[in-house]
Amino acid sequence: MKYLHINNGKAYYKTGENYVEIDRITREDLSSLLNLASNEDFEMDPYDERSLSNKAHQIIYLNLYNKLNNFISDKEQFKKQAESLYQAAISKYSVKVPEADLVEDEIRIEDIPF
Repeated sequence: MKYLHINNGKAYYKTGENYVEIDRITREDLSSLLNLASNEDFEMDPYDERSLSNKAHQIIYLNLYNKLNNFISDKEQFKKQAESLYQAAISKYSVKVPEADLVEDEIRIEDIPF
């Protein structure tokens, strides 16, 4: 789905079901776009200075487009880093419970390490 859009010399962003001119963007809208950009289905019109006649729209769109594009291209690296961090914690704090003489779903008090 396209969340940043250029049409008739102006830039727009999608919020809910509507497109709003990009110079009206709020902090909450930026946060929402960032969350949406973490999904696979996030599209943006490429920045083209000639298609934007409004200078404010050019500046805002270019900066937002670049930031979101960098985030999208780096999100796989972020995911790998997060998984690596969690895996290290799981390895460090996991306890292996002996399986001998256990009935399924039964844990003996003496096997708990703390």
